[in-house]
Amino acid sequence: MLCRGGWPGRLELDGMQLNDAATILARADFFSVCNAEQRRLLAFASERKKFRPGTVIYAAGEVPEGAHVLISGTVSTYVEGGEGNPFIIHKTGAVIGAASLVLSRARPVTLKAMDAVETLLVPRAAFLKLARENPELAAKAAERVRADLENYISALTQVRGRIVP
Repeated sequence: MLCRGGWPGRLELDGMQLNDAATILARADFFSVCNAEQRRLLAFASERKKFRPGTVIYAAGEVPEGAHVLISGTVSTYVEGGEGNPFIIHKTGAVIGAASLVLSRARPVTLKAMDAVETLLVPRAAFLKLARENPELAAKAAERVRADLENYISALTQVRGRIVP
């Protein structure tokens, strides 16, 4: 659905829900690259999602529509066949799949709700539109994704010797 200014969004959001969504984004570390008005625009385009325990939010090989910001609950990520050793995420405000805001690529992991989960789905289309309109935001987001990937690779390198004989 397109709303004012061509922004994809949900018309049924009232002022309180919009403010709640903007507050959720303000508390999510990744979205510190945005100013308050940019977060408000993204909040307008975002959608609250609820998942029951055991629900697959997205499966490995699927291309998510954007990134999820964890509002409540616990999710796990795992590679196919690795269900017994999941990575657990339960921190409110965690941004799951931030790279999905800029890349339309299949995810290498499955994301699953471990209990009742609520997220705010920030659509890639809305984030990219905002980034195209704000080159400074695009540069900050690119730097943030690069830094997050470097930290991830560094962490893997540190544990590699303990995992691989």
